[in-house]
Amino acid sequence: MDVRALETLRAVRSQGGVTAAAAVLHLTPSAVSQQLAVLSRDAGVPLTERVGRGLRLTAAGDALADAAVDVAVALERARAACAAFAGSPTGTVRVSAFQSAAWMLLPGLLTRVAARGGITVECSDEDVAQDAFPALTDRHDVVVAHRPAEADPGWGGGVRVVPLLREPLDVAVPAGSPLAGRVALEPADVAGADWIAVREGFPVARVLADVGVRTGTAPRVVQRINDFHVVEALVAAGHGISLLPRYSSGGHPGVRLVPLAGVRAGRQVDALVRPDAAERRVVAVVLEELVALAGELRRG
Repeated sequence: MDVRALETLRAVRSQGGVTAAAAVLHLTPSAVSQQLAVLSRDAGVPLTERVGRGLRLTAAGDALADAAVDVAVALERARAACAAFAGSPTGTVRVSAFQSAAWMLLPGLLTRVAARGGITVECSDEDVAQDAFPALTDRHDVVVAHRPAEADPGWGGGVRVVPLLREPLDVAVPAGSPLAGRVALEPADVAGADWIAVREGFPVARVLADVGVRTGTAPRVVQRINDFHVVEALVAAGHGISLLPRYSSGGHPGVRLVPLAGVRAGRQVDALVRPDAAERRVVAVVLEELVALAGELRRG
């Protein structure tokens, strides 16, 4: 069986279809379909089936995609075994992080990795709904993702998870608000407030929903903005309050962060890596530096 075709099969599963897989693999959809057809002939059983206008893997296709992961891991281990005799690891590692984590982690990560020499880190910022983060590992070696801290990780078995830090979520209020001087706020204290929230499907939105459960009243959301710097500007101008992450908010002088009591308000920040990518020495170095950097933030 062709190794590239096995990779294509994995991509079709993780990306949810031929067109999306083609984009990730830099192929045409017809090339992807041709590779799947050849792979199916080699396997001797159908690996895909039509569902409406789309395509999904059969049970045999799923089994072979699982085996393809083992093949890819074995190949990377073989490469790593040889690379161990070449001295310090060198190469390029692609890192993606959601926006506030990028602000919090990427400058320090680049500094730390540059000090080691030989490794180039290519960064991008991508913030997606929680269930879409694992698919990003097809395009990036390391994906920094977030989820509600106390919730089940929900990343699935296709990625390795490296926990980085738990970041508390505080109530962001205008600096001149009577609430700004409080040591902590209970959900009842903010039950009738106008909220500036992130879009549904993102971790902070779920924590805000928990606030509503505690008060028995759905929070009144007046704006949905995912860029926390914009949120801070709106809060400072008196257009509502919000939940903001303690370590990665921008520190706007017109905003005060007040801890939220009575609700487990936090998000977990994880690094997601494909099992085969995790075997690369340069990826392991970048993960090591990410973990060390996150530890400094927690202690600080």
